[in-house]
Amino acid sequence: MQQLTQFFWFCSGANFSILKRTPTDSNKYIGIGATVFFTGILAALASGYAIYTVFQSIWPAIGFGLLWGLMIFNLDRFIVSSMRKKENSWAEWKLAIPRLVLAVLLALVISKPLELKMFEREINRKLDEKKTEFIAQSKANLAKGFPEIQELEGRIDSLKSEVSNAEAYRDQLQKEYDAERFGEKTAGTSGIVGLGTNAKKKEQQLDAAQIALDELKLRNQIRVDTLEAQIREYMALRQEEFEKQQPGIEGFDGLAARMDGLAALTEESSAMALANTFIMLLFIAIETAPIFVKLISSRGPYDELLELHEEKVKLFKGEKWTFAKGESDARVDYFQGTHFYATNLQKEKTNRKNKVKTEAEIAGMEEKWGRGI
Repeated sequence: MQQLTQFFWFCSGANFSILKRTPTDSNKYIGIGATVFFTGILAALASGYAIYTVFQSIWPAIGFGLLWGLMIFNLDRFIVSSMRKKENSWAEWKLAIPRLVLAVLLALVISKPLELKMFEREINRKLDEKKTEFIAQSKANLAKGFPEIQELEGRIDSLKSEVSNAEAYRDQLQKEYDAERFGEKTAGTSGIVGLGTNAKKKEQQLDAAQIALDELKLRNQIRVDTLEAQIREYMALRQEEFEKQQPGIEGFDGLAARMDGLAALTEESSAMALANTFIMLLFIAIETAPIFVKLISSRGPYDELLELHEEKVKLFKGEKWTFAKGESDARVDYFQGTHFYATNLQKEKTNRKNKVKTEAEIAGMEEKWGRGI
């Protein structure tokens, strides 16, 4: 239990030596540390799932998830540990606003992959609908890209229409022949029962139509078979093109596609939009909880001792600075005094030597002039 307490103290960024002297603040920093720790865990899970949707591999997802979770954990720990309780609450809020903005951004980043996981079934259904649309659109585009198929199908329809017309003409002759034999009076029959002259003519016309129909069927069937073979070749080429596009359609399952699916679901369903908003607010509350705990909590003994320790460091720094500055000034004064003294003394010695030398030269010149006179 003691090790777990110290671990959460570490997560909160608290000073162990000071916190041990203030047991009344222990539970507060245990709660802050636990919040920071579990926020890092959620960040690791969210980033791991996001990477898994991109690479479809477990090991990169685990590695990057741990790295991202540690980074978020360290960042949250820094944010919480860098906040100081002041006697002026407005000063605390001014310092906390940038940290709150950063915490909200982190919460939005962390929550999005987990939202995708929570609504995975609904998103998969939306992605299946999208894939179906893409398949239909792809087939339509490929159909436009192979106009030869439609042309060949039109020629087949024309050949079949010729056969249908010939069959209709044969059927019409068959009706007239039957009417002539059975004595039915029509515009094209005599109304006399039996196989008379008109019936034989109708029979000859029917036989000629049947022969022509059989020849037309045989001839058009050969043409239809040839055209259908050409259509199958073009359809094989179209299928190859479709199969080339198929992996891209089946692979429409990435992170961006899932986010687009989630956005579409929230637009279609107000319940989904409300649930998505509440999940996002939940993660924002979790991420900003440590900061708000420090803001709303009263100034405790830990904060007093921490401020005292920091003020002592500032005073110690001021003392060291004063001592160092005084020693430096003393060394500078000593240097300047000794340096200028030596310089003046050297100048005085040089002037004396020059004066003696000049007096000796003048005396020598006077002695020469005296002898000459």
